[in-house]
Amino acid sequence: MKNTVLATILLIFFSSSIYSQNSNSTIQVGDTFTIGEAYNDNYKHINFPNANFIIKKGGIASYSNIKGEKVEVTSIEEKKDGSLVATIQLTSKRQFFNSHKYVTVVINEAIRNKELMKI
Repeated sequence: MKNTVLATILLIFFSSSIYSQNSNSTIQVGDTFTIGEAYNDNYKHINFPNANFIIKKGGIASYSNIKGEKVEVTSIEEKKDGSLVATIQLTSKRQFFNSHKYVTVVINEAIRNKELMKI
């Protein structure tokens, strides 16, 4: 009797752990996207640095230079609330605004709002 109960509990545990994994994410490291246009250059889901930080590092705080640029996903991290935060860099290996090599982005929201477009 104990073996049957134990086997049933283990079966339930393993079957639930298989279904609990998040397999619906189709975004992987190495995927390429294009930066889209945002209304009034107000990117809500791409975490570009503030203009004062760009200028302090010797960069040019102009969003017109990044529209249409191709970016590559370098890492993906899942937050506690379930959102995916990816780190992106330009595929040309240049820097954003001539001052920042990497930028983080809430990837699903950015795609939904067309701030990033899959190539």
